[in-house]
Amino acid sequence: MKIRKGDKVKIITGKDRGKVGTVLKVLKDKHKVLVEGVNVVRKHVKPGSVSKEGGIVNIEKPLDVSNVMFFNEKLNQGVRLGCKIIDGKKYRICKKSGEVV
Repeated sequence: MKIRKGDKVKIITGKDRGKVGTVLKVLKDKHKVLVEGVNVVRKHVKPGSVSKEGGIVNIEKPLDVSNVMFFNEKLNQGVRLGCKIIDGKKYRICKKSGEVV
């Protein structure tokens, strides 16, 4: 998986298409990413030991990694990533400009 925590990504499909956000968490085993401010759903919560008050809360749900694209701020658009070995070390590169990310 080429997307990592802290990367800026652009949503390419779904209800939040076109939005840009930061990756908060990567779930490698499920091939999903949690993006800040994207795919927000309302959840009904009962009062319990964890939360004293019940009600409706907004939470962010994970997206499939195939629905996001790395966002290059210099080009101001979503780009594909590739890998290249330079001096025995592996780097992620932007396919469009060829620069190291």
